[in-house]
Amino acid sequence: MAKSANQKIKILYLMRILLQQTDDEHGLTLAELSEALAAYGVEAERKTLYSDLETLEVFGLDIEKRKDKTVRYHVVSREFELPELKLLVDAVQSSKFITHRKSGELIKKLESLTSRYEAQQLQRQVFVSNRIKTMNESIYYMVDELHDAIGTNSKITFHYFEWTEKKEKRLRHDGALYKVSPWALTWDDENYYLVAYDSEAGIIKHFRVDRMTRLRIVDERRDGAEIFKGFDLALYSKKTFAMYGGREETVCLRCNNNLASVMIDRFGQDTTFLYPDEEHFDAYVKVAISPTFLTWVMNFGENVKIISPASVQQDLLDHIRKVLSQYEG
Repeated sequence: MAKSANQKIKILYLMRILLQQTDDEHGLTLAELSEALAAYGVEAERKTLYSDLETLEVFGLDIEKRKDKTVRYHVVSREFELPELKLLVDAVQSSKFITHRKSGELIKKLESLTSRYEAQQLQRQVFVSNRIKTMNESIYYMVDELHDAIGTNSKITFHYFEWTEKKEKRLRHDGALYKVSPWALTWDDENYYLVAYDSEAGIIKHFRVDRMTRLRIVDERRDGAEIFKGFDLALYSKKTFAMYGGREETVCLRCNNNLASVMIDRFGQDTTFLYPDEEHFDAYVKVAISPTFLTWVMNFGENVKIISPASVQQDLLDHIRKVLSQYEG
């Protein structure tokens, strides 16, 4: 690049240097700024540097001049604070649906949002028990494509697979394409799910995004607008355990008082509680009855009892008998 052209973008190089090489703890003198600019082939006099620094401050760059043995210039605040970037790095590193390779790429980009010194603090390994990274690299782009389909009011087609006992992919639906109307994406049980309307079946369905392949946006308008007009995704996620569907019931759960936090965390603070005695409360919750819900209730042992309806009590008994039958005899 010609010298004159470099001079024209000098202030941009100066901003890059300040953002990459300074922070609250590390600053640069005018001589060091001039030397750093020279590495880009740009000459800078002290007088013009003063003017450029003032221009960057007017532009919004939070530059602070500090005098010790010499005067140093620091960028002291940024769009993202270091604790916020650490939080984002931890979220990326521990997210199951983001592959190892994509995690590394995203963290590198997050590092570019702070100085090279603070970036070293972002190079942290987050260990989360029982966390397995997905093997489906394309999920990162499928999520974006699904948002596009929702934004353009379009249907989608895709194949959906499951893993066999030999760790091979097997297409569901006899290998036929699914065609649905996508309406929402939700995060549940450490997985991304698509919530969609199946016109052929006439019901809402959900699909694990990391098990979708050959996703295509179709030039057809979505169905199900009336159903999703008053759709509450938070309520839907709250009553659906691990995204397993089932018939909806309002269930009364009699719980020991020490489980109040558990029930509020799961079903929300507006959950109806009644108090049959001093040691228990009855929680009235609307849920989709599924093996996952029944197993969840069983996790609490004698501390949670299904009071009503009787049909759900029977579902739990049948579920327990099926489990026991594997061990009897």
